[in-house]
Amino acid sequence: QVQLVESGGGLVQAGDSLRLSCAASGHTDGIYITGWFRQAPGKERELVAAISSSGGRTYYADFVKGRFTISRDNAKSTVYLQLNSLYPEDTAIYYCAADVTLGTIKKIASEYSYWGQGTQVTVSS
Repeated sequence: QVQLVESGGGLVQAGDSLRLSCAASGHTDGIYITGWFRQAPGKERELVAAISSSGGRTYYADFVKGRFTISRDNAKSTVYLQLNSLYPEDTAIYYCAADVTLGTIKKIASEYSYWGQGTQVTVSS
């Protein structure tokens, strides 16, 4: 079992920055990929960024490239998502998720086994 807890969301203005954290506990050695998803009202959950357990592989959705950065601190079992140059359309609940199957970075939410409770990011114009 893996437990994930997100933090760092909040209300900011367009152009501001936030850093989200995802702290993992439990059987963290079994996590191969950690992904950050987001879900806006009325929209499907979409992958924003993902990182492998070693940090050697990363993925970014086209709509965040150059603005968001994913990183990890394995000593703290924590994955971070730095959000810069935020737009109102970045408003969503941001979730971290863990994939415990060995393989490529998966972009479909249903392929991730463990989820955090989510943290709200609201960007005002």
